Amino acid sequence: MHGLAIDAPSGLAEEATSAALLRCCVREVAGPRGLVWPAPPYLLLRVAGTLLRVRTHGGAALRFDGPAERLTAGAWQPLPADELVGLVEDELRGHNEEFAGQVAASRAAMAAILRARAEAVPPADPWLASEQALVYGHSFHPSPKARGGEGWLRYAPEAHAEFPVRLLGVREDVLAEGGDTTVLDALGRAPAGYRVLPAHPWQLELLRPVLGDELVDLGPGPVVVPTSSVRTVYVPEAEVCLKFSLDVRITNCVRKNAWYELAGAVELTRRLGPAFDATAAGHPGTRWLPEPGYRSAALGTRLHEGLGVIVRRSPWTVCSPGVTPVMSAALALDAPALDPLAWWRAYVTVVALPVLELYFAHGVVLEPHLQNVLVGLDAAGHPVEGVFRDLEGTKLVEGRHDLDGLRPEVARALTYDAERGWARVVYCLLVNHLTEIAATVAGRDDALLRELWQAARGLFAQQADALGRPLPLSDLLAGAPLPAKANLGVRWARAADRAAGYVPIANPLA
Repeated sequence: MHGLAIDAPSGLAEEATSAALLRCCVREVAGPRGLVWPAPPYLLLRVAGTLLRVRTHGGAALRFDGPAERLTAGAWQPLPADELVGLVEDELRGHNEEFAGQVAASRAAMAAILRARAEAVPPADPWLASEQALVYGHSFHPSPKARGGEGWLRYAPEAHAEFPVRLLGVREDVLAEGGDTTVLDALGRAPAGYRVLPAHPWQLELLRPVLGDELVDLGPGPVVVPTSSVRTVYVPEAEVCLKFSLDVRITNCVRKNAWYELAGAVELTRRLGPAFDATAAGHPGTRWLPEPGYRSAALGTRLHEGLGVIVRRSPWTVCSPGVTPVMSAALALDAPALDPLAWWRAYVTVVALPVLELYFAHGVVLEPHLQNVLVGLDAAGHPVEGVFRDLEGTKLVEGRHDLDGLRPEVARALTYDAERGWARVVYCLLVNHLTEIAATVAGRDDALLRELWQAARGLFAQQADALGRPLPLSDLLAGAPLPAKANLGVRWARAADRAAGYVPIANPLA
């Protein structure tokens, strides 16, 4: 029994690693080459000349029933993750000596998380419990839990971590801030001539060699709970979220608040209020989490960005009484659908329709992927509110907003052209988000899955009519392929996440 207990996390991590990489192969490698074939109950694909098969359900979400197999000498044999990595390396052009290590590190992280969870107590707060539910990460990423740096487990949300933030005192003559940051002053006491600056202890370890006399260490501050992004934490004592910089690569990006993103969060908060108010008039369940202020130290770019912290409202402060916020990514693991069709219609209504309204009527590009949306559930578990967060990914459609007066770098960071903005909306909303929720609600019932998408199509069509049938939305309803982000491609190219391209996949609304 003792051996089984030790081996179980490694086995689950191996299974999840193979499944994520196989999904990437279907979407980005075999699919675009025409080398994927349905052969119920299996899906067949060819990678590097080798024929693979796996039982699947859930439509575009590619949920697997059992492990993948490879055809070897006329017989089907199990396909370990390391062998699949080798096939991917043989298939893709060029060379990436980091790739296999990143996949292996992600697998090891999953196993470590599973072991830590077995000994930890989950939060009593249902919202925080949902934030800490993502053991296996992004289902279409080759290394969803790869994390740089050492000692990350003590700060990992999936391991039910909690820890005190570190409080710094910043000399007032080098204080950098914008917007409303008064909540930060309540986190501790600074000496005369200084202001309180909370710091993530992991980030502080990384930056300590370059800290100077303009900062004083005030010791530990209030205990915080990390949310799904790792670097954003909730401070129960102050009922506020803090988004820190973290000079660590998590999946595709080093998670740092660039100086123009610090300023941009405050600028977007000021501009988005009227758009969300107007949208909520027609979609009364619409909520969002403003980011009213940031604080840092004006000690050169590295410390200005590395110590920058953004204040964000808590979802509990925007949801109605009796409504419980739950992260959508957790619902994609386990949706409480007693009446699946009614639950799904309510879900699409509160999550998808406001996103379309904001884009077409107000020129606002949300990034409504599974981790950026919280769904407010009533006492019966029915979706009644949609809460949108993280202004880093929120953009304004170029040419539809007056950005005169902003620094050019800030203005550029706040805008997308219409085509890029629409692609981002469609990917996040449909490919990353609704396909996963639909797959969970439908389970292995393919007929129900088709019924769910038919219902979604009806709701999208009603919204299109209300918006005057804009051409991009009409094309979507006509069956235009969906853009799926190429996470395998961007990792293989070792490129920045913003350089990630898209591959077309079938549109379930068709």
